[in-house]
Amino acid sequence: MAGTFSQIYIHYVFAVKGRQNLLQKPWRQEVCKYIAGIIKGKQQKPLIVNGVSDHVHAFVGIKPAMSISDLIRDVKNNSSNFINDQKFLKGKFSWQEGYGAFSHSHSQLDTVYQYIANQENHHKKKTFKEEYLEFLQKFEIEYEEKYLFEWLD
Repeated sequence: MAGTFSQIYIHYVFAVKGRQNLLQKPWRQEVCKYIAGIIKGKQQKPLIVNGVSDHVHAFVGIKPAMSISDLIRDVKNNSSNFINDQKFLKGKFSWQEGYGAFSHSHSQLDTVYQYIANQENHHKKKTFKEEYLEFLQKFEIEYEEKYLFEWLD
Protein backbone atom coordinates (compact mmCIF):
# COMPACT_ATOMS: atom_id res chain seq x y z
CA MET A 1 0.00 0.00 0.00
CA ALA A 2 1.39 3.40 -0.99
CA GLY A 3 1.92 6.05 1.67
CA THR A 4 1.59 9.80 1.58
CA PHE A 5 4.79 11.76 1.83
CA SER A 6 4.84 15.53 2.07
CA GLN A 7 6.93 18.49 3.08
CA ILE A 8 4.73 21.52 3.73
CA TYR A 9 5.87 24.47 5.82
CA ILE A 10 3.45 27.26 6.74
CA HIS A 11 4.39 30.53 8.43
CA TYR A 12 1.35 31.93 10.24
CA VAL A 13 1.06 35.54 11.39
CA PHE A 14 -1.81 36.69 13.61
CA ALA A 15 -2.50 39.74 15.75
CA VAL A 16 -4.03 40.74 19.07
CA LYS A 17 -7.53 42.21 18.69
CA GLY A 18 -7.34 45.96 18.22
CA ARG A 19 -3.57 45.49 17.81
CA GLN A 20 -3.18 46.27 21.47
CA ASN A 21 0.16 45.58 23.12
CA LEU A 22 -1.25 42.91 25.43
CA LEU A 23 1.22 40.04 25.07
CA GLN A 24 3.46 41.07 27.92
CA LYS A 25 7.03 39.79 28.32
CA PRO A 26 6.53 38.10 31.72
CA TRP A 27 4.13 35.54 30.21
CA ARG A 28 4.50 35.85 26.40
CA GLN A 29 6.84 32.85 26.12
CA GLU A 30 4.41 30.76 28.15
CA VAL A 31 1.71 31.59 25.59
CA CYS A 32 4.09 30.74 22.72
CA LYS A 33 4.87 27.37 24.34
CA TYR A 34 1.15 26.76 24.80
CA ILE A 35 0.53 27.53 21.11
CA ALA A 36 3.32 25.09 20.17
CA GLY A 37 1.57 22.51 22.35
CA ILE A 38 -1.74 23.06 20.54
CA ILE A 39 0.00 22.54 17.20
CA LYS A 40 1.72 19.38 18.46
CA GLY A 41 -1.58 18.15 19.93
CA LYS A 42 -3.06 18.37 16.42
CA GLN A 43 -0.24 16.05 15.21
CA GLN A 44 1.53 18.88 13.36
CA LYS A 45 5.12 20.01 13.86
CA PRO A 46 5.71 23.39 15.58
CA LEU A 47 9.10 24.57 14.33
CA ILE A 48 9.05 27.87 16.24
CA VAL A 49 6.44 30.12 17.82
CA ASN A 50 7.44 33.63 18.85
CA GLY A 51 6.07 37.13 18.85
CA VAL A 52 6.02 40.59 20.28
CA SER A 53 3.41 42.44 22.30
CA ASP A 54 0.85 42.78 19.49
CA HIS A 55 1.30 39.76 17.19
CA VAL A 56 2.63 36.21 16.90
CA HIS A 57 4.46 34.20 14.25
CA ALA A 58 4.13 30.40 14.17
CA PHE A 59 6.18 28.30 11.74
CA VAL A 60 4.65 24.87 11.28
CA GLY A 61 5.36 21.67 9.41
CA ILE A 62 1.85 20.69 8.40
CA LYS A 63 0.46 17.41 7.06
CA PRO A 64 -1.76 17.52 3.97
CA ALA A 65 -4.78 16.16 5.86
CA MET A 66 -4.76 19.20 8.17
CA SER A 67 -6.51 22.29 6.89
CA ILE A 68 -4.42 25.45 7.22
CA SER A 69 -7.49 27.39 8.37
CA ASP A 70 -8.65 24.72 10.85
CA LEU A 71 -5.27 24.66 12.56
CA ILE A 72 -5.05 28.43 13.03
CA ARG A 73 -8.68 28.57 14.17
CA ASP A 74 -7.91 26.03 16.89
CA VAL A 75 -4.65 27.78 17.82
CA LYS A 76 -6.37 31.14 18.20
CA ASN A 77 -9.42 29.79 20.07
CA ASN A 78 -7.48 27.62 22.49
CA SER A 79 -4.70 30.14 23.15
CA SER A 80 -7.15 32.99 23.85
CA ASN A 81 -9.00 30.69 26.27
CA PHE A 82 -5.66 29.87 27.93
CA ILE A 83 -4.74 33.55 28.31
CA ASN A 84 -8.16 34.33 29.79
CA ASP A 85 -8.15 31.27 32.09
CA GLN A 86 -4.70 32.21 33.39
CA LYS A 87 -5.97 35.76 34.07
CA PHE A 88 -2.85 37.29 32.58
CA LEU A 89 -4.94 40.40 31.87
CA LYS A 90 -7.68 42.24 33.75
CA GLY A 91 -9.97 42.33 30.73
CA LYS A 92 -10.88 39.75 28.13
CA PHE A 93 -8.19 38.78 25.62
CA SER A 94 -8.92 37.85 22.01
CA TRP A 95 -7.14 37.67 18.68
CA GLN A 96 -8.12 39.76 15.68
CA GLU A 97 -10.03 38.05 12.93
CA GLY A 98 -7.93 36.80 10.07
CA TYR A 99 -4.32 35.72 9.71
CA GLY A 100 -1.52 35.46 7.21
CA ALA A 101 -0.34 32.06 6.00
CA PHE A 102 2.80 31.91 3.89
CA SER A 103 4.41 28.76 2.48
CA HIS A 104 8.15 28.14 2.49
CA SER A 105 10.47 25.53 1.03
CA HIS A 106 12.77 23.27 3.01
CA SER A 107 15.77 25.36 1.94
CA GLN A 108 14.24 28.38 3.73
CA LEU A 109 13.76 26.68 7.12
CA ASP A 110 16.74 28.24 8.88
CA THR A 111 16.11 31.71 7.45
CA VAL A 112 12.45 31.72 8.52
CA TYR A 113 13.32 30.20 11.90
CA GLN A 114 15.92 32.92 12.59
CA TYR A 115 13.56 35.65 11.40
CA ILE A 116 10.87 34.51 13.85
CA ALA A 117 13.37 33.98 16.68
CA ASN A 118 14.56 37.59 16.30
CA GLN A 119 11.18 39.34 16.37
CA GLU A 120 12.13 41.73 19.19
CA ASN A 121 15.15 43.10 17.30
CA HIS A 122 13.32 43.07 13.99
CA HIS A 123 10.52 45.28 15.33
CA LYS A 124 12.93 47.88 16.64
CA LYS A 125 13.39 48.82 12.97
CA LYS A 126 10.07 47.96 11.34
CA THR A 127 6.41 48.21 12.36
CA PHE A 128 4.06 45.25 12.18
CA LYS A 129 2.19 46.97 9.33
CA GLU A 130 5.41 47.41 7.32
CA GLU A 131 6.36 43.78 7.99
CA TYR A 132 2.95 42.39 7.03
CA LEU A 133 2.64 44.47 3.85
CA GLU A 134 6.12 43.28 2.83
CA PHE A 135 4.97 39.65 3.24
CA LEU A 136 1.92 40.29 1.06
CA GLN A 137 4.06 41.94 -1.61
CA LYS A 138 6.84 39.34 -1.46
CA PHE A 139 4.34 36.50 -1.86
CA GLU A 140 2.41 38.46 -4.52
CA ILE A 141 -0.86 38.27 -2.59
CA GLU A 142 -3.56 40.64 -3.79
CA TYR A 143 -5.44 42.37 -0.98
CA GLU A 144 -7.78 45.20 -0.18
CA GLU A 145 -6.64 47.50 2.62
CA LYS A 146 -10.06 47.36 4.31
CA TYR A 147 -9.66 43.60 4.89
CA LEU A 148 -6.28 43.82 6.60
CA PHE A 149 -5.64 43.96 10.34
CA GLU A 150 -6.55 47.05 12.33
CA TRP A 151 -3.34 49.07 12.35
CA LEU A 152 -1.93 51.30 15.05
CA ASP A 153 -0.08 54.08 13.27
